[in-house]
Amino acid sequence: MSYTINNKGYYGEFGGAYIPEMLYPNVEELRQNYLKIMSEKGFQKEFNQLLKDYVGRPSPLYLAKRLSEQYQTKIYLKREDLNHTGAHKINNTIGQILMAKRLGKKRIIAETGAGQHGVATATVCALMGIECIVYMGEIDIARQAPNVARMKMLGATVIPATSGSKTLKDATNEAIRDWINNPVNTHYIIGSVVGPHPYPDMVARFQSVISEEIKNQLMVHEGVEKPNYIIACVGGGSNAAGAYYHFLNDLEVKLIAVEAAGHGIESGESAATSVLGKEGIIHGSKTLLMQTQDGQITEPYSISAGLDYPGVGPMHAHLYKSGRAEFISITDDEAMKSGMKLCQLEGIIPAIESAHALAAFDKKTFQSQDIVVVSLSGRGDKDLETYIKYFDL
Repeated sequence: MSYTINNKGYYGEFGGAYIPEMLYPNVEELRQNYLKIMSEKGFQKEFNQLLKDYVGRPSPLYLAKRLSEQYQTKIYLKREDLNHTGAHKINNTIGQILMAKRLGKKRIIAETGAGQHGVATATVCALMGIECIVYMGEIDIARQAPNVARMKMLGATVIPATSGSKTLKDATNEAIRDWINNPVNTHYIIGSVVGPHPYPDMVARFQSVISEEIKNQLMVHEGVEKPNYIIACVGGGSNAAGAYYHFLNDLEVKLIAVEAAGHGIESGESAATSVLGKEGIIHGSKTLLMQTQDGQITEPYSISAGLDYPGVGPMHAHLYKSGRAEFISITDDEAMKSGMKLCQLEGIIPAIESAHALAAFDKKTFQSQDIVVVSLSGRGDKDLETYIKYFDL
């Protein structure tokens, strides 16, 4: 069985492009050109140069000694939190802005939940001098105020999504609406491995620099290219897709995806799609999503704005259904405690999304000789307000 995308844009039975006719030309233009553009020498050179000199890659692979002692196994943190803008999101936005330029687009739209993708999009638009509009749920605007300020400082227009749950799903709906109305001059930079084909594959490819570096860095640290386990948090799933990418078809490397259980899987306030989701279509692709008996999308909940999404990307739906990845659900409380543990054991304040991944160590036992790589997808600056409230600091 293959865990990468097939030539029709599916991972197993998940994926595809379920889009209104009005969007067909935009998506088709991208589908026909993305692989060709990405393989051009000029594109590769510019992309890699920006990753190195602007983003600050390669991001370190750090042996967390005190954390490793605590859990009696060898834990490496892939430090995506040290990238410019503070998360893995910038890898993809650099790639997509170069793609948009080559397709002659003059205007960029994006959706954002935690604000990290919005900031990364605003950043690359400022870098390239292209107009930027970011859609963000009204609730997320309130809980991620520092990131909203950053986007505005970078010259982006931030438009609140005021319908539905007023979070990421609704921001995505608004962005798609904008794209339908502005099909010719606008490129939609989707921030995760979601949406119609070719987005899940394109975003995964741009993020695959993470797993490429993990292989090289492990060779230096351990004399092997492969870890025993890779752990990453999954909302839409782009940091996980990037961390898994070069190991997808290597069954010796076990993949662990960590979802947000919110107040508990059965609480009605959760974002644990693998447990609660059924097959359906959201934002242009067939995947697993949380929905009612009659197919209405259920409102997700997580203390972390970046995991607050009712579905997962089609790659992850396939990894779950095929059993290739093990999915673990982590509650708000478990994530917050793990985040604080990393602060106090390693002097690193993680994004609450990444704290979910760290909480997997309290759910699963590893062997002392195991090499476990955790994708530390972002830093916690944006979440200080949430940490302060939660721990009464």
